Amino acid sequence: MICCRFPRSARLLTAADFKQVFARSHRSADTYFTVLAHRNEVRSPARLGLAIAKKQVRRASRRNLLKRLARECFRISQQKLGGLDLVVMARAAAATAPRERLNASLQKHFERLTTDLLDQ
Repeated sequence: MICCRFPRSARLLTAADFKQVFARSHRSADTYFTVLAHRNEVRSPARLGLAIAKKQVRRASRRNLLKRLARECFRISQQKLGGLDLVVMARAAAATAPRERLNASLQKHFERLTTDLLDQ
């Protein structure tokens, strides 16, 4: 059974956590999202941080939808992501894209970063 929880231990919470990912990250990008990933030193479970900028997605309801989609994709993929710290950033095209396309985009990013960082 897949653990579909999103506890505090699975989140990037502090500015230092985000700064570490931004400073030393692998990047995966397409027209909807940019996902940054960094292998965490502690080998803790995968952690997710969200940076959905108001400048990119004006409507709060759409920003919240993007956050929910990102969290859901992360929960589903959490076991495969191992010890990665991830930051998901939305691009302007994500504001008007259908949910299925956004979901597929996030899954593709997670798979790509997993193979790049964990299979080394």
